[in-house]
Amino acid sequence: MERTAPGEESGPPRAGEASSQAEGDRSGRLGFVAHEVRNPLATALWTAELLARMSAGDRGGARGEKMSAMMLRALGRVRQLVEDHFLSERLDAGGIPLRPEGLPLRAIVEAAAARKPADAGPVEVAVDDALLVRADRALLERAIDAIVAAAGRDDAAVSVTARSEGERVRIRVAGAPVPDLALADPVKGSPSDPRGRALALPLGRRIATVLGGELTVAEGGLVLDLPAREPDAG
Repeated sequence: MERTAPGEESGPPRAGEASSQAEGDRSGRLGFVAHEVRNPLATALWTAELLARMSAGDRGGARGEKMSAMMLRALGRVRQLVEDHFLSERLDAGGIPLRPEGLPLRAIVEAAAARKPADAGPVEVAVDDALLVRADRALLERAIDAIVAAAGRDDAAVSVTARSEGERVRIRVAGAPVPDLALADPVKGSPSDPRGRALALPLGRRIATVLGGELTVAEGGLVLDLPAREPDAG
């Protein structure tokens, strides 16, 4: 039997080792999600209990309104985390049928700008009306929403540009600085996101891959590369 000499590379990881690594990564990701969900959920439950103990007059007053707003923010954070987590899991499992079609990119981006979070800055869209991408509409909308929200955090102004590169479309979204590791799956111990969007960019990365593209941190912002769709002749 051939032996590996000391100091030699032992080759790529075996199937069992790769499986163990994948399980460890998933376990760390699930630990992070559990921690992120637990805190806002505890806040929402605590607030609901306080509201239930208040008199009807207090619930309708300034204190009740403040508590209600706090509960809604906490539940919104939970909803964002849960939706991003389960969609990521379904994409990893290949459990979502795709319906690719030619989509007008400018309209998709402008709709995302209209849905941007309250703490995101203004969005300037410089995309040709005739530029089309081939993608599943629902997934593309989720990816663009995530990218615009990340670029616009802390009220930063966002700029969205796009250019055709043959059979590809390159979309650049610039705004607030984005760390290189922002696209990596968070694990237990990763920094928390008070907006509940810690999973949004990793989800965007998955969506880009499923659509036949790529999401990267480049050119001073986030760059989404997607297949183009040529206009119908006629």
